[in-house]
Amino acid sequence: MTRKSGGTEIVDGAGATVATVDVDSQASTAAWWESGVVYQVYPRSFADADGDGTGDLQGIIERLPYIAALGVNGIWLTPFQPSPGVDQGYDVQDYCGVDPQFGTLEDFDELLRCSHALGLRVLIDVVPNHTSTEHPLFKEALAAGPGSQARQLFHMQPSAAGSAPPNNWQSVFGGPAWSRANPESETDTDWYLHLFSPAQPDWNWENSAVWEMFDDVLSFWFDRGVDGARIDVAHGLFKAEGLPDSPVVPTVIDGLRSNPLAMDRERVHEVYRRWRRLADSYESPRLLVGEVNLEPERSARYTRPDEMHQTFAFAFARLGWDPEGWADAGRRFEAMRLRYGASPTWALENHDLVRTVTRFGGGERGARRARAGALSTLGFPGGAYLYQGQELGVPEVDVPEHLRLDPMWSRGGVSRDGARVPFPWTADDEKSYGFTTSATAEPWLPQPEGWGQYSVEAQETDAASMLILTRKALRLRAELVERGLFAPHAGAVWSVDQQSLTYLSATGLAVVVAMGESPVPLPGTLLLSSEPVVDGFLPADAAAWVLMGDGRGFE
Repeated sequence: MTRKSGGTEIVDGAGATVATVDVDSQASTAAWWESGVVYQVYPRSFADADGDGTGDLQGIIERLPYIAALGVNGIWLTPFQPSPGVDQGYDVQDYCGVDPQFGTLEDFDELLRCSHALGLRVLIDVVPNHTSTEHPLFKEALAAGPGSQARQLFHMQPSAAGSAPPNNWQSVFGGPAWSRANPESETDTDWYLHLFSPAQPDWNWENSAVWEMFDDVLSFWFDRGVDGARIDVAHGLFKAEGLPDSPVVPTVIDGLRSNPLAMDRERVHEVYRRWRRLADSYESPRLLVGEVNLEPERSARYTRPDEMHQTFAFAFARLGWDPEGWADAGRRFEAMRLRYGASPTWALENHDLVRTVTRFGGGERGARRARAGALSTLGFPGGAYLYQGQELGVPEVDVPEHLRLDPMWSRGGVSRDGARVPFPWTADDEKSYGFTTSATAEPWLPQPEGWGQYSVEAQETDAASMLILTRKALRLRAELVERGLFAPHAGAVWSVDQQSLTYLSATGLAVVVAMGESPVPLPGTLLLSSEPVVDGFLPADAAAWVLMGDGRGFE
């Protein structure tokens, strides 16, 4: 995009001039995350540099130029800290270290330096709701016995019903949310609470020592130069006083939403006000983004001006190919933006969700819809997150049952392994499609036959590939941000009919998604589309960005 007398020249994803509009010439001074795009890296599945079949930090470092070339603003690393790996790192044993399978703290510092040199911010995962049974403080609590101060760091108590758990709460992963502290002991009758697997005891946030410990954890990483943190189960932490029975016992795994006694308790906001003060105390403020799996009206409360900067738009992320659902979510998030001031944070994929190619129908149609979905979310107002492999259009993998490692599978019959299969870099499988440097090591999860068709190598030279589309979209988005046409706080209108969804920004940028069975006419000037536009019509299962001039009169 270049500045010309009387206006700004807008180019499409291929670099051709499509329009000249009169907009402010100054670049946005808003915080980077308000319109930034973050690329989620699942370390064990991204790139294996040491040849043991598991991805590592050096593998990520070697592939950072690829990530930077996409055009994203930063990366989010899922847990790489020391862990027994029962829940693939979300059972943290040491919050201030690096698991040897991923490398060393020095490797992490190198990753941070290299990322910053490429203009990439780095976010890490912080897991404050629960820890690992291998954490030294939990092991100390087990050894200390009932009634000890060490046990007050966790939710440990005997059961009034003898052999039954203290209450009827269910684990997110299935089964009771309680396990015996020392099941072989006749004198130690305490149970401990774990809202996830038995390997993940919950911290007791009523204890001030837990607050202080996590102050130290955040400071440790922020002081090293980490640019922000994604907060796992951010709506958890506090439980109802006395831990009474829940009025509702869920029959499906639902991320705690059906148990009001175990999540979204009011005191949790005190934690994020405290963390926000810490994040803002740095010369370059650190980003706090929350995994708050609640309805928009509840999740938005976590982004009040003195709390977290972002929460993920889960009410949108779990939707199928549904124009009414998309429009409803968009309107609700816009209402919450107007009420609390924070723009939505859009994502359609992550390590916990079924891949969009599969979720949107599978096969060729699912692939077209996944392309349209990715382009759409990158055009919606606010921040956006892409999950590794989404830019390649990889589908969900049906991992053989005997090779599934997700604790949700063994306890609740739901497997997330299919979204975590190692990344395909090359078209052939001589070295596991380029994932590992070893010709003989087996990847930690099996890659399916033909996985190379989705690889970076296969898509680099295909002008119609998902990878090339993603790069075009990110380049164009950056241009629009620079000139003020992509403005998360400008205001938005969401409209829908039987054939299409339209989002229109007050700046005149519109996203049109053909979600019916027929092509839809495109208004305005085409900037980019996920499929070829024919005679001004966007084909079914496709999306486009168009420019509507001043944007007035389009509702």
